[in-house]
Amino acid sequence: MANILVIDDDTYMCNLLVNHLNRHDYQAEAAYNGANAKKLIEKNAFDLILCDYRLPDSDGLKILQFVKKLQPLTPIIIMTAYSDVRMAVKLIKSGAYDYVAKPIHNEEILQLISRALTAGRKEETGTSFQEGFITGKSAKIQQAMQHVQLVAPNDITVLIEGETGSGKEYIAKAIHYASRRRDKPFVPVDCGAIPKELANSELFGHIKGAFTGAINDKQGYFEQAKGGTIFLDEVGNLPHENQVKLLRALQERIITRVGDNKSLSVDVRLIAASNEDLVKLVNANEFREDLYHRLNGFKIQIPPLREREEDILIFARFFIDQANKAFHRHVTGMDEAAEKLLLAYKWYGNIRELQNVINRAVLLSQGSQIEAEHLPDEIRFSSLHAVPGREKTEFPRNGVTELKEATLVTEKEVIANALIKSNFNKSKAAKMLNIDRKTLYNKIKLYKINTDQ
Repeated sequence: MANILVIDDDTYMCNLLVNHLNRHDYQAEAAYNGANAKKLIEKNAFDLILCDYRLPDSDGLKILQFVKKLQPLTPIIIMTAYSDVRMAVKLIKSGAYDYVAKPIHNEEILQLISRALTAGRKEETGTSFQEGFITGKSAKIQQAMQHVQLVAPNDITVLIEGETGSGKEYIAKAIHYASRRRDKPFVPVDCGAIPKELANSELFGHIKGAFTGAINDKQGYFEQAKGGTIFLDEVGNLPHENQVKLLRALQERIITRVGDNKSLSVDVRLIAASNEDLVKLVNANEFREDLYHRLNGFKIQIPPLREREEDILIFARFFIDQANKAFHRHVTGMDEAAEKLLLAYKWYGNIRELQNVINRAVLLSQGSQIEAEHLPDEIRFSSLHAVPGREKTEFPRNGVTELKEATLVTEKEVIANALIKSNFNKSKAAKMLNIDRKTLYNKIKLYKINTDQ
């Protein structure tokens, strides 16, 4: 069920449209001016926005610019009077998906919304890229997104640097889906996960009989990305031999399958990423300098989450919405104590750590809000350890007063974490917990852990 925001100062027509969308299996809500619309956009991850061009305190262009800073891939449809059509076309050039002239015809708007929600969205393990992407509003990430918009239309090679979990792959996808290659494959490759002896085969393919076990011809990642983008994550982990072949592929736009003597031309855009400083690896003779300069056509630096404090709660609310959909829950937000703890924590695991924390908290929450007691110990206790001696005199007051009760709370959290890490595969979760499935089922029932998927 897609979340849609309708922005129109004509309250009667706005409510008619919201009710019409709700009757057709959308989850729509209304905003009657620009100020309220911005507040809703900051708190929620909308799948699509319908915006009237003329608003009492704003206009379609200002709303468009505001949305593109927070959620650059959210489609926006401009609703306009016939006299504003020329301006609507200008808005499309500025990033709006389309426009619709008033009066609104029900079938027309439904078809337009359907096209907007599916256009350019590549399904990946059941979740589209657009649904899983949000940027934030901090100055550092906005600068990075400006660089994305600058390089996306060109085929220049991009190097993305940032800590683990900071969102490097999302930035790579943003570049791909904003480029002319958006309708072609986006192929992500984790260079750190490829065994050294199989790296050439995985990247460039092999022919039948090239080595023991090569029973068929195989396309490598470069061929799979034909016409599109190949994303080499943690490129610093590539062995020296593969660095040489990668350099040749970039320089000459050709590859050779393992065991073959024929060269194949490849038309791909390459985006590389690393959580290490490649210059340091070059100076340590662990990475080829010529390859580094080939990859560094344009460098984008992703700031860690701890340097983007104003984005933490934006991401948290977004992940709450995602977790509600995944876990069939109805958590509306966080209480003040939980928000303060999230803002005080350092997030060395970055966005990925925050998402895991929110998933776990939504799963543990039995009410409509995430409270401090639903957050893991390392977050609840982190501020105490920052001041020497405080941990001896203060302790988080989460309602636990007996040792037995504390044990039960900890056990529930451990089970919830195992379920999340195993993607709710109960057999895997039981194995992780070193218990049998029957015991796990009994614990899930005892603690009333929601495992519906």
